[in-house]
Amino acid sequence: MTVPTTTLPSGEAVPVLGQGTWFMGEDDREWGAEADALRLGLDLGLTLIDTAEMYGDGGAEEVVGDAISGRRDGVFLVSKVLPQNASRRGAIAACERSLRRMGTDRIDLYLLHWRGGHPLAETVAAFEDLQAAGKIRHWGVSNLDPRDMEELVRVPGGEACATDQVLYNLTRRGIEFDLQPWCLRRGIPIMAYSPIEQGRMLNHPELRRVAGRHGATPAQVGLAWLLRQEGMIAIPKASSPEHVRENRAALDLRLTGQDLADLDRAFPPPRRAQPLEML
Repeated sequence: MTVPTTTLPSGEAVPVLGQGTWFMGEDDREWGAEADALRLGLDLGLTLIDTAEMYGDGGAEEVVGDAISGRRDGVFLVSKVLPQNASRRGAIAACERSLRRMGTDRIDLYLLHWRGGHPLAETVAAFEDLQAAGKIRHWGVSNLDPRDMEELVRVPGGEACATDQVLYNLTRRGIEFDLQPWCLRRGIPIMAYSPIEQGRMLNHPELRRVAGRHGATPAQVGLAWLLRQEGMIAIPKASSPEHVRENRAALDLRLTGQDLADLDRAFPPPRRAQPLEML
């Protein structure tokens, strides 16, 4: 099933709606259901899967490996290296561990999970080594603010950054003031994690009113609000078939000008620069 795409700086098209895996791989009893949910998402065209070595101490990557077995070529696979592992040698070793857990020879997009003590230039050099070895295809970052991004693009090779994955949803709009315009000017997509605030925003009265006008769910409205934007990728997590189908159907929801105005009143955009939020 066709899902709309956005374009990485390299020119490669990737789906605007993918599948997150945060909190997967933490309970062996849920493993089968989690892998089945990811497989259903792939069947529905949600072929971008985001994971990380941190999630479930590698357990989420193992669930992903189960889900993509036999269909790796149809998946755009994203994973992340912890900042304490992001030295030149450490990132290479971490990537190799992730590849083993997922049973694949390559990661399509490998991200620095957040900024730590290792210099950005050292991490970028590791990413370039991994690219040269064919172990990753693209690299990017997560949870870097505009100042970090300015520093990143000044280091050797830093201009090749393919995305910044950040916390972004109706209740967390701070990036709209500075980071999002910065990335748009450079053709760097934003990858929005926790796009429905891990469910915490779904009982908001205005969100429910807008959903009611469309016969949709509040989660679908929250996703549609994100997905209408240029250069945006959303990666909601779903562990049940119903939730996977609900997320996929958000692509068919078209919000009106009145909807957007009502949501802006309920969830005001930023008027000044704000510290980058993280979960």
